[in-house]
Amino acid sequence: MAQEKLKKEKTLAMRNRLIGQSCRLFYSEDPVKIVRARGQYLFDEKGQRYLDCISNVHHVGHCHPAVTKAAAAQMELLNTNARFLHDNIVLYADRLAATLPEKLCVFYFVNSGSEANDLALRLAQEYTQHEDVLVLDHAYHGHLMSLIDISPYKFRKLRGQKEWVHVAPLPDTYRGIYREDHPNPGQAYAETVKDVIEEINRKGRKLSAFFAESLPSVGGQIVLPKGYSSKVAEYVRSAGGVFVADEVQTGFGRVGSHFWAFQLHEEGFCPDIVTMGKPMGNGHPLACVATTVDIAGAFTANGVEYFNTFGGNPVSCAIGLAVLDVIEDEDLRGNATRVGAHLKDLFKKLQARHEIIGDVRGVGLFIGVELVTDREKKTPATKTAAWVAKRLKEEDRICVSTDGPWESVLKFKPPMCFSMEDAELVVHCIDRILTGIKSNDLKLENEDI
Repeated sequence: MAQEKLKKEKTLAMRNRLIGQSCRLFYSEDPVKIVRARGQYLFDEKGQRYLDCISNVHHVGHCHPAVTKAAAAQMELLNTNARFLHDNIVLYADRLAATLPEKLCVFYFVNSGSEANDLALRLAQEYTQHEDVLVLDHAYHGHLMSLIDISPYKFRKLRGQKEWVHVAPLPDTYRGIYREDHPNPGQAYAETVKDVIEEINRKGRKLSAFFAESLPSVGGQIVLPKGYSSKVAEYVRSAGGVFVADEVQTGFGRVGSHFWAFQLHEEGFCPDIVTMGKPMGNGHPLACVATTVDIAGAFTANGVEYFNTFGGNPVSCAIGLAVLDVIEDEDLRGNATRVGAHLKDLFKKLQARHEIIGDVRGVGLFIGVELVTDREKKTPATKTAAWVAKRLKEEDRICVSTDGPWESVLKFKPPMCFSMEDAELVVHCIDRILTGIKSNDLKLENEDI
């Protein structure tokens, strides 16, 4: 039976009736109904094209023909329980291993970044035989209950902070306690982690893991200061814990110069566990945990089998292999480097003309533009950021979202095929919107918009 094509209003009415209201849409007042996509573009039911600056999940571009071809071919041949022996899972693990430091050589395949981070937590606690976890302020690591417990972004709104969870300051050199003018912000912020570890020990507790996104996203598109991660890893390991790098949003070449964002931090730095997800399957549910032989061995030694019905199935791994091929064949890391640098440079020039742009930061195609009402005080321009995102969607059909503790950061994590022309269009439109706000002297932060 042919599937009924619904009008947008009926689709929205049915969603409001059938789907949990906490499952929110982009642009809740007037959501966009997307019916197809290709590359960096989305198309609504009227055939109108939108430039997608949001979908870091569709890493190599929406509906990439090489990825869809690989998925269809493997689906037609075989898709089965991952406990049967099959080539795809080992070939894919071997390809991933080639992108990582040598000691990260054991892989567990799962279906989402949340599953990956939950498993990383289990691995760390089993290996160390400790319970406590140290995370960064404003962190988000997933939607499972175990991860809400270690995500200040979530637990402060819900169940509160558990006794075994500890929070270190976000190493934000723009508005944090140590800023760009500090002689060594990486070391200074690492010392705050050391202080928390010492407090954990004074309480008679033991650290199992330090979790951190390699580039904190919900925290506001933060780039960690040089030297921070290696020094933190030293303190964490001295306390008997392991360092977990959350690459769910930042891996697979998004930063351009390196395949993994943790490789930006300093030469030779290597986490003990790496989690990956969103971009792995280009929209297909595929995620992974990479770790060391010793950590994996401790997890095996407990005698409890780890089993994931769909993790690493033949279709998922065929898709993962195709994504790796496209990244390489189309030089998407090079594109991220070139286009990302151009986009960042354009925003820096825009910052010189608009006082409301307090900071421009990021690397590759991971960029944040923080809006403020007062550059000196760094007062978040939350309503203005929302207004800019709304205007971009309504007037220019450009999809952008906001992030950060005050939702004052315009974030850009587009598909990796984003072009120079796309970058120039986005900045041109934002320039027009900010110029209009300035010329009309709209006091958006004091109004409902």
